[in-house]
Amino acid sequence: MDSTGSGLEQFAFTFFNAEVAARYWPDIAQGMIVTAWLSAAVVLAGLALGLVLAVLRAMELRGVNWLVVIFADILRSLPPLVIIIVFFFAFPFIGLSMSSFLATWLALTLVLAAYAEESIWGGIQSLPDGQSEAARSTGLSWWQTMQSVVLPQALRIAVPPLTNRIISITKNTALGSVVALSEILNTSQSASSNAGNPTPLMMGAVAYLLIFMPVVAFSRWLETSWRWKS
Repeated sequence: MDSTGSGLEQFAFTFFNAEVAARYWPDIAQGMIVTAWLSAAVVLAGLALGLVLAVLRAMELRGVNWLVVIFADILRSLPPLVIIIVFFFAFPFIGLSMSSFLATWLALTLVLAAYAEESIWGGIQSLPDGQSEAARSTGLSWWQTMQSVVLPQALRIAVPPLTNRIISITKNTALGSVVALSEILNTSQSASSNAGNPTPLMMGAVAYLLIFMPVVAFSRWLETSWRWKS
C-alpha cells in the first residue's frame, strides 16, 4: 500500500507538478492563442481557396483545369513539414522572407485548399447534368446556376468527409515548432526543458484537447446532419 501510494505521488510530482504548472501556464495559454488563431486562419483561407479552385475547374477551361489539377496533386503529395521548411528557410534566398506564423499558415492553407478543391469538385461531378441543364433552360446564367443550384448541393456532399481532413491539417499547426513558432507544442517543449519536468507537456496535451475536442464534436454533428440523402 505504501509502495503504491509512493508511486502515485512520484507520478503526480513528475507529470502533474502544481508548482511547475503554476509557473508555466501563462506561456501555455499564449501558445493556445497562437494555435487557435492559426487554425482558424488556415481553415477559413484554405476552404475559400479550395472553393474558388473548384469553381474555376468547373468552368472547363483546359489550361485552367490542368493548372488546378497539378496544384492539387502536388500539394496533396508533399508532406506539410517540407512545405513549411521551404517557405521559411528557402524562400529568403529569392527575397521572400516569411515569419514563422506566415510560413506555417501559408503551407497549411495551400494543403487544405488542395484537399478542399478535390472534395468540392467531386461533389460537383456527382450531380446529374440534367440539374444544370434544367436551371439554364429557365434563363439562369452559368454563374447563377453554379451559385444557386450546383454549389449548395456539392457542398452538402463534400463538407462532411472534408471535416476529417480539416482536423488532420489544423493539428499540423504543431509543425510550426520546427520554425520556432510559439504555438502549443513549441511552448510546452521549451517550458518542459527549462523546468526539467514533463508537466508542461501534459499541459500542452490538455490545451490541444481544449481546442480540438469541440472541433471534433462539431465535425461529428456536421457529418450526421449534412449526410447526403439520395
